[in-house]
Amino acid sequence: MNWVIALPEIVLAVSGLLILSVGVLTKKGHAFLPSATLSIAAFVVTGFFVATSQGGVGYDGLFVVDAFARFIKLLAIVGGVVAIALSVGYTNEHRELPFEMPILVLFSTLGAMVMASSANLMTLFVGLELSSLAIYVLCAMERDRLGSAEAGLKYFILGSLASGLLLYGVSLVYGYAGTMEYAPIAAEINSAGILPIGLVIGMVFVLVGLAFKLSAVPFHMWTPDVYQGAPTPVTAYMAGAPKFAAFALILRVMAGPFGAMSPRWQLLIEVIAALSMLFGSFAAIPQRNIKRLMAYSSIGHMGYAMMGLAAASPAGTTGTLVYLTTYLIMNAGTFGVITAMRRKGREVTEISDIAGLGRTNPGLALVLAICMFSMIGVPPLAGFFGKFMVFAAAWNAGLYPLIAIGVVSAVVGAFYYLRIVKVAYFDPAAPAFDRPAPSVSFVSIAMGLATVLFLIGLGPISEAAQAAAQALIG
Repeated sequence: MNWVIALPEIVLAVSGLLILSVGVLTKKGHAFLPSATLSIAAFVVTGFFVATSQGGVGYDGLFVVDAFARFIKLLAIVGGVVAIALSVGYTNEHRELPFEMPILVLFSTLGAMVMASSANLMTLFVGLELSSLAIYVLCAMERDRLGSAEAGLKYFILGSLASGLLLYGVSLVYGYAGTMEYAPIAAEINSAGILPIGLVIGMVFVLVGLAFKLSAVPFHMWTPDVYQGAPTPVTAYMAGAPKFAAFALILRVMAGPFGAMSPRWQLLIEVIAALSMLFGSFAAIPQRNIKRLMAYSSIGHMGYAMMGLAAASPAGTTGTLVYLTTYLIMNAGTFGVITAMRRKGREVTEISDIAGLGRTNPGLALVLAICMFSMIGVPPLAGFFGKFMVFAAAWNAGLYPLIAIGVVSAVVGAFYYLRIVKVAYFDPAAPAFDRPAPSVSFVSIAMGLATVLFLIGLGPISEAAQAAAQALIG
């Protein structure tokens, strides 16, 4: 049994247990900062092990490490570090997060990493539940605030339903294929003359369970309320690492065991992508709360990313991975600005609260404008390259109706992104925000620069995405 290939996950798990012990032994009220600092250090060490890990299969075929798994794991780790850095700035004399918050982010990211390396439907489920259970608690972390408790309860109930649907699909696949491992399932499907209808239904239920984690339409109903109610660093985390892991699962499962069934699931993916883009764009227009707007925005962005999956090609997979990378950068920058939206220590999240930000805090307004233009897809910002690659893959696959829907959605989306820029620069100035915490300023500025300078790193990122796609599809 080649246990060494899971060394990054083992390191992260042991680190989480040790940090939890440190937090318990630290004086009450002073444990958050040590917990956050140690968690970031654990992520950095784990990232090193991921980047230098060797490929292979271990644990009797349950766990696989390849270029694709490494790519997704590094994205998830970056998302975890960003969330913890924002949480440090989110904590002040008016709002104290429990020391368990960074540890829960750590274990949720651990689940995401297990998902990325899953080679068995049961490994898939274990990783998914490890990630989800931690997020349920994270959403309700601020127990004294009604919105946070409501967010945790809604996500828990609907997440449990999605897990049940996923398990039902897994049971159907196992019943008809006789195995849970990806490679034997693919061999069974390839050798079958006529596919059993139960196997097709099982595949659909697995896809439905994973689409819920992506907040893709029509499985999006939890997203706006949970995004609005959860603490802002938690919302920033939910918009990143868990979605990347869910996309990793969809890509690995659809391209692996169900790859031979692509004519059957390709249309389903197209429909989900089209509905997500349209609904995300139009539903965001009337929003007045910026966190709710970002929730609907994320639904639309998942639709764009699924265009690459719908193409069912190596170029499509590469485009999706690059798109997820750009989304991580510009989304983290946006939530950095949202975390900084405070007056007298109190969080404010209405779009009207950023009125005149260009005059009261020019640096923060510039980062927000850069991220908004990037989400529209304005060159040469990061979002342009992600959109271009998924649209190009869809064009080469002949998905012209999906491209037309994507263009319409992008035009509609430009309206509410530009509205935020207009409010920040041209509306009468609202009272200035408090001085942002150094960690929040650092995340915002770093992500803003990464969005602007993405062209410099496009080559290496594209090469890594191509290697990941090659490892997945071959």
